[in-house]
Amino acid sequence: MNNSVELSDSKKTVFKTAQHQLGYSLSNQKLFIKWVSEHEKLLRHIINGFEAKPAIQEELFQEIALNIWQALPSFRADAAVKTFIARIAHNVLATHVAKAVKTVKTESEQELSPLQDEQQCQQPNPYQSLDQQQRQQRLAQAIRRLTLEQQQVITLALEGMSYQEIADVLAITVNLVGVRLQRAKTALMQLLEAV
Repeated sequence: MNNSVELSDSKKTVFKTAQHQLGYSLSNQKLFIKWVSEHEKLLRHIINGFEAKPAIQEELFQEIALNIWQALPSFRADAAVKTFIARIAHNVLATHVAKAVKTVKTESEQELSPLQDEQQCQQPNPYQSLDQQQRQQRLAQAIRRLTLEQQQVITLALEGMSYQEIADVLAITVNLVGVRLQRAKTALMQLLEAV
């Protein structure tokens, strides 16, 4: 992972085509780069809550970036940029989860694959202990086992979003956010205790 926004060759082509066809200005391009750069960490955390495989995580990041670019003209500043970007991310990820559910793997493949991919692809960080990494892995795996509604609220809450911001992202009431978050926390605790 790097800190700059990089698009694959196919995404660059789409980006340039959209730029040409939609007549995006240089200021829109700068705004897009600023937004994606500022919110990259948030996006990557949200993606990690829904997908275990790093290669697919990267594809999802690029798809979300493309969707942000395409939605840029529709931003009316009636919501915070963070909320606007998180809503786009959640729409892309909800579609991703829906497609994944349609192509269900056998239970044994489903349980082993995310664990193996995370163990193979994670590089040790000298600033974190092994214990912390294992706890983070267990948490991410447990979050992926929650329902889509629970994944959405718990992931946004872990990113420090307020109930109102979560409600704006998911287009639900603040009270429903509280209910879903409480249910997600209960389910998450049960999953973590079972491990």
